[in-house]
Amino acid sequence: MVIIGDKIYMPDGKFISGLIYLADGKIDKIKELSAKNLREFAVPQDFSVDIDARGLIIYPGFIDCHTHLGLYASGIGIEGDDINENSDPVTPQLRTIDALDPFEPEFFDARKAGITSVITGSGSANVIGGDLIAVKTEGKIADEMLIKTVGIKFALGENPKSVHGDKNSPPVTRMGIAALIREALTKAVRYRDDISKAETDNEELPEYDIKSEALLPLLRGEIKAHFHCHKACDIVTAVRIAEEFNLKYTLIHCTEGYKIADFLSKKRASAVIGPIISSKAKPELADISEKNAGILQTAGVATAICTDHPEIPEHYLYLSAKIAEEYGLRDSISAITSEAAKIAGIDNRVGYIKAGYDADFVIAEEVPFKVKYTIINGKIVYNENAE
Repeated sequence: MVIIGDKIYMPDGKFISGLIYLADGKIDKIKELSAKNLREFAVPQDFSVDIDARGLIIYPGFIDCHTHLGLYASGIGIEGDDINENSDPVTPQLRTIDALDPFEPEFFDARKAGITSVITGSGSANVIGGDLIAVKTEGKIADEMLIKTVGIKFALGENPKSVHGDKNSPPVTRMGIAALIREALTKAVRYRDDISKAETDNEELPEYDIKSEALLPLLRGEIKAHFHCHKACDIVTAVRIAEEFNLKYTLIHCTEGYKIADFLSKKRASAVIGPIISSKAKPELADISEKNAGILQTAGVATAICTDHPEIPEHYLYLSAKIAEEYGLRDSISAITSEAAKIAGIDNRVGYIKAGYDADFVIAEEVPFKVKYTIINGKIVYNENAE
């Protein structure tokens, strides 16, 4: 496939004119042409341009860095709700791929909105939920849509307190939440050390512990802790725990992050902000601000934008980024492409229009923004004219 365009978004945030060559689901090469040459470009008889995007804008496929896509069949109720295994507050052993439903209609909505990759996984009812995975938004088999496992879900504050406190079981307080996290991580550290000692001394391995086993990639720094946190005090607790156990981490929602932006900058934190389009629907959202993402980014905090689908539908990702831009976020597109990819740890494959990267694109009218084509792995998965 070959795409011709006069406004191609590049890694530095600038635009070029030229040709994009695709092969085997990847970007093979990019040939830059002057705007004049591109306007006058005529397709030779032995040359095929599959998409002529002159007059349109070409972005890398959008990335929603925090969702529950594929785990919640809208309108079905308990049969389709696989977001929270709230029978136990500590469940790091859960694997999102075991619940992911590629036929959930919202995957089509995501593709129609130019979203080619999402981070999806369990909700925030549990102190420790399951793993978080990056997946493409097109496919029939979850395993084939998988990019990689990127994290383990942790939750602080109101949600786990309300879910498990109502059962007269811990946690009831923020102290209880932090204690359960430390307990699980400490057990995992000891489990890791016991395995290492047994292997070194050629002794019997410790009894298999599925919860500790699930936390080992986190302790090895292979994946991140994704901390659900709204209030500033919970954000600081997330940082504190991450530092205690030397974890790579990112802050999800980070609603009151703007109150402690300098602190988060010093800690070299990253944040996934959203939902942007939200009412003050619960106590922890009382101080929500559209300026949050811009303030954090200006302070030096790596910042991405998310929908938190199904809290906000997938098709509002671009609008959310633009609202944040109106309130101070620089280059809203990077917050749903390259910066999102970096924070998720998938920036070796997606988030950029670069040779060797996955051929994921959104091609759209710029004003008003309207998606014309979405391409995933070199395949057109949404064509406005084919609806």
